[in-house]
Amino acid sequence: MKPIVIVNFKTYKQGRDAVDLAKQVEKVDKEILVGVQASDIYEIVRKTKLKVYSQHVDFLEKGRATGFVLPEAVKGDKAVGSFLNHSEHKLKLDVLKKTMKRCGEVGLKTVVFASSLAEALKIEKLKPDYLIIEPPELVGGKVSVSKSKPGLIEGIKKKLKMKFLVGAGIHSSEDLRIAMKLGASGIAVSSAICNAKNPEKKLRDLVRG
Repeated sequence: MKPIVIVNFKTYKQGRDAVDLAKQVEKVDKEILVGVQASDIYEIVRKTKLKVYSQHVDFLEKGRATGFVLPEAVKGDKAVGSFLNHSEHKLKLDVLKKTMKRCGEVGLKTVVFASSLAEALKIEKLKPDYLIIEPPELVGGKVSVSKSKPGLIEGIKKKLKMKFLVGAGIHSSEDLRIAMKLGASGIAVSSAICNAKNPEKKLRDLVRG
């Protein structure tokens, strides 16, 4: 089974640098999903054939709201969906429900993050398009969830009915192989690619496994 791979640009890259990174991702595999800042969606969609996700949207509607990202805005820029509830941008469950509902209303897919199995079980009931489990203490580190918490991945496989991805500290093809062997359908990766001297080569080496 071909793994699902998601690259989260976070705020490592923006503007021309984000477009350049997206082009390198595209050279590796056009099916890789990327999450970018709302301000970069339009250019990356215009200059690549990648499936582009906003890193966040809010549930508010058009009108009197300042400083929020509306689902209609990213949809208008041709994003196919949005990330929600990343450990660096957590949402209360009721807010997550409202935001997912708004995404559904405008036709945006949802990639929802969970910090634990308990949270994943709650989110599963909301029926996201993709569910990613990332232990927050490993996010941005050099120790992967695959190697440090294999039992967590195995437990998730037994408890969840839907397919899931894992992330946090993923940086090698071995991490990917272990995650898939334990039951994940793919991985989410960020700093290992965004901060690499040669992102295309690093990503190619990672997914080759």
